[in-house]
Amino acid sequence: MGGRTLRLSARILLAAAFVAAYPTRGWTAAASVEEPAMAKGPPMARTAAGVVRGRLDGAVAVFKGIPYGDDTARHRFAAPAPPVPWEGVRDALEFGPMAPQMRARGGFYPLPRESEPISEDCLHLNVWTPGLRDRRLRPVMVWFHGGGYNGWSSNIDLYDGVRLCRRGDVVVVTVNHRLNGFGFLYLAEFGGAQFADSGNAGMLDLVLALKWVRTNIAEFGGDPDNVTIFGQSGGGAKCATLMAMPSARGLFHRVITESGQQLTGRRPENGTATARSVLAALGLTAARAAEIENVPMEKLIQVFRREAFAPVTDGRSLPRDPFDPDASPLSKDIPMMIGNTHDETTYLIGGGDSSLFNLTWEQLPARLGKAVQAFMGSLDPADVVAEYRRLYPEYSPSDVFFAASTAARSWKGMVIESERRARQGGAPTYVYELDWRTPVDGGKWRAPHTLDIPLSFDNVSYGSSMVGQGPRAQAMADIMSDCWIAFARTGNPDTEALPHWPRFELARRPTMIFDLPPHLENDPRGAERRLFAPIVYVQPGT
Repeated sequence: MGGRTLRLSARILLAAAFVAAYPTRGWTAAASVEEPAMAKGPPMARTAAGVVRGRLDGAVAVFKGIPYGDDTARHRFAAPAPPVPWEGVRDALEFGPMAPQMRARGGFYPLPRESEPISEDCLHLNVWTPGLRDRRLRPVMVWFHGGGYNGWSSNIDLYDGVRLCRRGDVVVVTVNHRLNGFGFLYLAEFGGAQFADSGNAGMLDLVLALKWVRTNIAEFGGDPDNVTIFGQSGGGAKCATLMAMPSARGLFHRVITESGQQLTGRRPENGTATARSVLAALGLTAARAAEIENVPMEKLIQVFRREAFAPVTDGRSLPRDPFDPDASPLSKDIPMMIGNTHDETTYLIGGGDSSLFNLTWEQLPARLGKAVQAFMGSLDPADVVAEYRRLYPEYSPSDVFFAASTAARSWKGMVIESERRARQGGAPTYVYELDWRTPVDGGKWRAPHTLDIPLSFDNVSYGSSMVGQGPRAQAMADIMSDCWIAFARTGNPDTEALPHWPRFELARRPTMIFDLPPHLENDPRGAERRLFAPIVYVQPGT
């Protein structure tokens, strides 16, 4: 009883601190919103900055485009500020603007609508919940989108949280934040306090979003003491980075990374070199760096598109690398689920070059070396091909290309993170691999990068371009989404549909294989792992 009282007191103090940081006029307890909101017309919720009006999707309340931070045009290259409070009721019916970026092209993966606005006023989040102010203390699942650190958005239906809410009685939150140079241009070497946080401003946006969750999510029926962050590709890398950020400590309690790792940040000298390149492209010298704050957004988008960005290990907001030389002790006590798809590069690389699906043995070594040269170290591509032919004599040249490039480029980072978590001890780590092959395009994609998203969100209808249609895709989604929900609820991914899933350890390397049926394997693809183990892994983008 005393412990529960202390926790409640701590929440009250946290809420008070947040409200002090978000000055409002006449802020009152959430109970002042008319009850029960779920039964009387549009759902209403009171945040620390003001009241929002959502809509109902069946029995799930949906709130889109809630501001969690101020317009970043007023805080360019700086840590984010809380949102400006509003009076009256604010509609939360549509997604907020996408972060400034070049628009992506269509294809295998669903895209945001062409009509989606792009703005520096991009610090908005979306909430799906089965209940408001009912003290059910539901698990909260906070999603960070992929696209590396350079592009993309949470504004697509593939990330819709309705089915997860219905399936598992959870609260789902998705987030937009600053990207590319707007979020990660390291200008700290060129100016004063206004640039001190520039290399990680986009990550500090996510910290602010998690602070918003901590303070406001009880109003939306969620438990601020049971928050899972999860993301795919760049979203998973963002989760890994948050695991090493002191400002994020205590804001989340479980982590799921899907095909996205972040062993190291960028070195400050690399970030400074990129900043010099950007300034030169804008016609600015280092002495005039402060003038970048006044450059039109559209011009910056065009310049930033030529560069790659990532968080900077700046000794400030990111004081050390997330998983190098070991797993950050900051998150030692946080359970983690981590995994990849079996054939990451059929989409990551093959999505932009269809000729890779029709390689000959003569073409293969050169094409493999060109594609993943940075990840093969001293290994001769011809020797790698020979080893794969020995291991998998039934493989075609294209099979070998995608298997080897996946193992060297996309899988190895996950292997290293899971090994370092196992050596660290502490909370358990659970490792998985998605082997289920999509039938789309005659099965050419196998189990590609991004395939886990519609399955873990139980959104096969929104992801039909990725998973096709039919009962097998839904059966896989049933298994995976239940597992994700179980982990968010308890920190343990076991469900009735799975064999027992033990924590990862180095002696046996137990790995859950998501297929129909799912099964557990010890050290899957161990020979491939050992082949690339001697090569020093360099984090892409750093």
